[in-house]
Amino acid sequence: MFKYYVQKKLERYVKKYFRRHPEVKLVVVTGSVGKTGTKAAIAEVLAQQYRVRMSLRNLNTEIGAPMSILGIDMPDSLRSMGAWRRVFRIARQRLRAQTDVDIVVQELGADKPGDIAAFMKYLKPDIAVVAAVTPEHMEFFKNIEAVAEEEITAANAAKVAVINREDVDGEHFAQYLSNPNIYTYGDTDAAEYSFEVQDFDVAGGYKGAFLTPNGRIPVEGIHVVGQHNLRPISAAVAVGALLEVPVDKMVAGVTKVRPVPGRMDILRGLEGATIIDDSYNSSPAAATAALATLYSIQAPARIAVLGDMAELGDISAEEHKKLGELCDPALLSWVVTVGPQSKQYLAPVAKAKGCQVASFDNALQAGAFVHKVLEPGAFVLFKGSQSGVYLEEAVKVILHSTEEVNDLVRQTPEWVHIKTEFFDSFESEVDAGDDKY
Repeated sequence: MFKYYVQKKLERYVKKYFRRHPEVKLVVVTGSVGKTGTKAAIAEVLAQQYRVRMSLRNLNTEIGAPMSILGIDMPDSLRSMGAWRRVFRIARQRLRAQTDVDIVVQELGADKPGDIAAFMKYLKPDIAVVAAVTPEHMEFFKNIEAVAEEEITAANAAKVAVINREDVDGEHFAQYLSNPNIYTYGDTDAAEYSFEVQDFDVAGGYKGAFLTPNGRIPVEGIHVVGQHNLRPISAAVAVGALLEVPVDKMVAGVTKVRPVPGRMDILRGLEGATIIDDSYNSSPAAATAALATLYSIQAPARIAVLGDMAELGDISAEEHKKLGELCDPALLSWVVTVGPQSKQYLAPVAKAKGCQVASFDNALQAGAFVHKVLEPGAFVLFKGSQSGVYLEEAVKVILHSTEEVNDLVRQTPEWVHIKTEFFDSFESEVDAGDDKY
């Protein structure tokens, strides 16, 4: 009841905020994957012309989203009524004060059916971006049609919808779209907004041109890795165009975009290796795209460290096997798996295809193994889900410098405590086994 009380009170403050500040635009980002990167790219482009409020934290829940929209920090204690009274006092001040932003860019999460509809009861987006419709939280959604219906709810509620043509099957899910004001972005000129690649290298980034309804926009130095990471930037250009950001400022914005920590971030490794740190989370679509990116890079050796993909429900075994099928022995020196699902389903398939495979129970063990087999100049991909995997801890083992630990995800004291207890549990299991025998 206490959480419900706080949630409803925050929602009322958000409604009042937009009612009292009608000049403030709201851009929301939904989708199975890619929300944070898309949100960050949009905010960077818009910030070249407007005052933008956007949090890089994953404040996309029923409590986190209104807090982020209002620009208020989460209290240290979520159960303290005194702390929430201070939050409500700041919210009232936001209502009375002259606004300090022109645009709010907010991601919205969906863990179960009805979550996006609940947001739309108090939010009226000017623009809704749907980043992807792929398997997520399948223990609750059960099928991909339910995921599609959920994510597209925001598109229907917005004045304008911007939809990822590559990761949202328009033909299959058109039945859920009722908003006639739709633009698409993607990899080809079949979408209204796309990026035509002319050249790429890891250090210099992408060179090419955005293809838009208003013509080509040449750009050099887009510092992301992977075709799938160009899509969020195309989304940012689409939103920028809709909100009348001048072309020169959009170009400046896209060249400032950098990977969000743990999401295809490029880091220096030992032995002159290059790390592709995609350790924040994993899903079938994201893991497939990450592997494709690793394969596309010329390197003397490539290692794929693949952790369990969580929240897949009944399709988990099938999806892990599919990822194993994508492991190519001609392109990978090693496939390293972390977690029981990957060990049981992914590893045997990769082995059957001829890959060298090593499986481990946790990320620390995997990191130590990668350190041992690391070849000079290798590229190493780390891709795994959050809970029970924490591949950022494997990344630490082969980082070139301890100073770059700050570039990894989940390094706050709260997360360090959670992970310490998690990895200590493996030591306890070993100790128990020693006692037993």
